[in-house]
Amino acid sequence: MKVDYKEKTIRITMKPHEYLEVSWRGAWFEKRVEGWLVGEVILKDDRIIIPFKSYKIVKVMDIIGWNSNELELTGYTPRIGFIHIDLRPLQSIKIVYERKKAIAQSKGKRELYEKYVMRERNRVRDFINKLSSQLIRTFPNTLHIFEDLDKEDMIDKGRVGKDRRKRNARTPWKTIHRRIGEKALTAKVPARNTSKTCSRCRFKVRDLRGQEFECPRCGFRINRQKNAAVNIRRRYLEGGGRGRRGKHRMRGFPHRDELEETMKVDLWAGITQSGQRLMTWWGDDRKPHLKPMKPRASRRPHIKQYKPP
Repeated sequence: MKVDYKEKTIRITMKPHEYLEVSWRGAWFEKRVEGWLVGEVILKDDRIIIPFKSYKIVKVMDIIGWNSNELELTGYTPRIGFIHIDLRPLQSIKIVYERKKAIAQSKGKRELYEKYVMRERNRVRDFINKLSSQLIRTFPNTLHIFEDLDKEDMIDKGRVGKDRRKRNARTPWKTIHRRIGEKALTAKVPARNTSKTCSRCRFKVRDLRGQEFECPRCGFRINRQKNAAVNIRRRYLEGGGRGRRGKHRMRGFPHRDELEETMKVDLWAGITQSGQRLMTWWGDDRKPHLKPMKPRASRRPHIKQYKPP
């Protein structure tokens, strides 16, 4: 394949002395792709697909480490503090349609079952798209660091109980990470021991129970999800990313005075059905009580289903 950007043509050699020439001069997208590079052309039976790509320089102003939980994404950055993004509406969608599919399957209604599968897929995709778009608009020029999760280990029968396996399989963490990575700069670090390592003195505990982490060496106490978010960010800065080498080095948590101020700051965020940014509020005490609801419950609450006499 040979591309002539001046004449805006692509010459594709089919076999010796036989080639196909394609031009995008005068096309409706000509001005839109001005200065872009041509990717690998795809030949179909009835059409030719020409992918274009462009590069832009992004000045990273902040780095957020994200810990992926069942009900929220917990992030940390010294510029803000801890960030909590609510994933309960996503869990609500999954639970509602799991029940609907089970009922349809028990009654042998295949068409109804496939209908529920498609609806669940579309609504989950819609939620993740809104999450990624609003997250990037709320935190521009940011590098997002995620755990490199292995879901096969998280749903292994020999390692995880039945209830936990079902809950782990329900949350599409990798889909969320991939969708955010399509719109913003992202990186991944190994997930091993991010929750078991003390973010202040680096001591690693053998067993971790409950939602609070307490270091037996230095006595540091913190929520385990917050502790993991700090370690994920630190691990990337110290060069623990996939083939990346950090240019900076952060030795554990900030100093004691900075630590006390950082632990007081919690930014809570929820996905809005329509809007450009996340719905945010500061402090857990002012956190709205969001209850998981059925997907249709919030659309037309004043309309009741008509039942003939």
